[in-house]
Amino acid sequence: MAAAKKAVLGPLVGAVDQGTSSTRFLVFNSKTAELLSHHQVEIKQEFPREGWVEQDPKEILMSVYECIEKTCEKLEQLNIDISNIKAIGVSNQRETTVVWDKITGEPLYNAVVWLDLRTQTTVENLTKRMPGNNFIKSKTGLPLSTYFSAVKVRWLLDNVKKVQRAVEEDRALFGTIDSWLIWCLTGGINGGVHCTDVTNASRTMLFNIHSLEWDKELCEFFEIPMKILPNVRSSSEIYGLMKAGALEGVPISGCLGDQSAALVGQMCFRDGQAKNTYGTGCFLLCNTGRKCVFSEHGLLTTVAYKLGRDKPVYYALEGSVAIAGAVIRWLRDNLGIINSSDEIEKLAKEVGTSYGCYFVPAFSGLYAPYWEPSARGIICGLTQFTNKCHIAFAALEAVCFQTREILDAMNRDCGIPLSHLQVDGGMTSNKILMQLQADILYIPVVKPSMPETTALGAAMAAGAAEGVGVWSLEPDDLSAVTVERFEPQINAEESEIRFSTWKKAVMKSMGWVTAESSESGDPSIFCSLPLGFFIMSSMIMFIGARYISGIP
Repeated sequence: MAAAKKAVLGPLVGAVDQGTSSTRFLVFNSKTAELLSHHQVEIKQEFPREGWVEQDPKEILMSVYECIEKTCEKLEQLNIDISNIKAIGVSNQRETTVVWDKITGEPLYNAVVWLDLRTQTTVENLTKRMPGNNFIKSKTGLPLSTYFSAVKVRWLLDNVKKVQRAVEEDRALFGTIDSWLIWCLTGGINGGVHCTDVTNASRTMLFNIHSLEWDKELCEFFEIPMKILPNVRSSSEIYGLMKAGALEGVPISGCLGDQSAALVGQMCFRDGQAKNTYGTGCFLLCNTGRKCVFSEHGLLTTVAYKLGRDKPVYYALEGSVAIAGAVIRWLRDNLGIINSSDEIEKLAKEVGTSYGCYFVPAFSGLYAPYWEPSARGIICGLTQFTNKCHIAFAALEAVCFQTREILDAMNRDCGIPLSHLQVDGGMTSNKILMQLQADILYIPVVKPSMPETTALGAAMAAGAAEGVGVWSLEPDDLSAVTVERFEPQINAEESEIRFSTWKKAVMKSMGWVTAESSESGDPSIFCSLPLGFFIMSSMIMFIGARYISGIP
């Protein structure tokens, strides 16, 4: 029997979407933006001490290879020729920091994840010697915070001997996850390309968003040697070729931090267009065009994209929420009240209300618009009537309330309120969440029928790169997107009452920890004062009893 003829679909483009919770590889038709196949692998997060969040860089790399191989197998089963994949784009969790040995190719420490809080004392010490309040923000658009890469690198240099030694011996390379992946995928120790793009560089707190270069003064302030930094490239150009696996020889030609990738995937190319992505965290970005707009209400100024070496850079205002989908994972993994993330919608639907229960998931402090590292998670308004369904509903509401806070800040900064909110990300499949969001914002929420806009943005950047040229970004050539629309179903007064009660809960979450407790993370039993007293008094009583009884 003759082999079945392989389907001809025109040029295809792949996208690595490496997030905090999982890695995926997706393949799109460059002419229609249709998603043809994908594979996903969940990534383990490690919490070695309170406030610390780490991941294994080698596990992340292996997950990328696995996703590529499995997706290619699925395409073969669909009779789609993988030789038609003409380019690969990379989208990644931002700020997460890796330092590795360029001689051996081995990571010198686990990846320090963007959510990690161990550097709070580092931040406070740096704040004391900062030359002027706006020294960092004026150059980077960012506040001095545990969130960004520079303080994570500083911590590694201060605390990890292997990193210190490698820097002294000129063996160390630093990068965010995109840099680590591109270096490995393009050959690693055998000529791997050490680079990043402008969107990821703009999240390190070392990059001048005006000159689009590493800033010598910032590197000197953080005492980070510039020789370990990657070369900064545009978001759309050929960086190198895949050196192994089913797609060996295919160019890697797109690179965007995940939130910039979603902005591109949502086709927010005009000044004033905005999107909100619901992933591990929640990130609202508004395109401000070719000008930097500095927020007066707790938002970040960041690089949106630069789609080609000779193309202009575009900027965005960003509202960042640390915990969104992560709260669902916490309910599953830590409390065990659900067995899978999908069950949250079923539990919330059973009650249709939080019954006065409010959940502030400040597990990593509060990000925009507060930037309050001392905050911690609280659940309040509990009664004997409260059950797991109400807590599930309150968790979904928390995501929506946090979005309302950053949307309000963005409206004040931009001066023109958004008339609707474009959304994407894994959580948007939850219809209760989307309806709650429309109710709490009191504007329509618009969701594309194909929610994988982060991967789509990376694919678009890769396919449009000079030397690839299989994806047109001209407005007339972009595919129309079908959407689902959620309209507010409660009155404005009720929406405001719920939001004002949430704000009371937020105030109660602040001031829970000091910098010392968040950074030292001393695992010793004596760091618990009551337990320390108990053990010491027990020892004294034991010694006293032996003495009184005459036992030698």
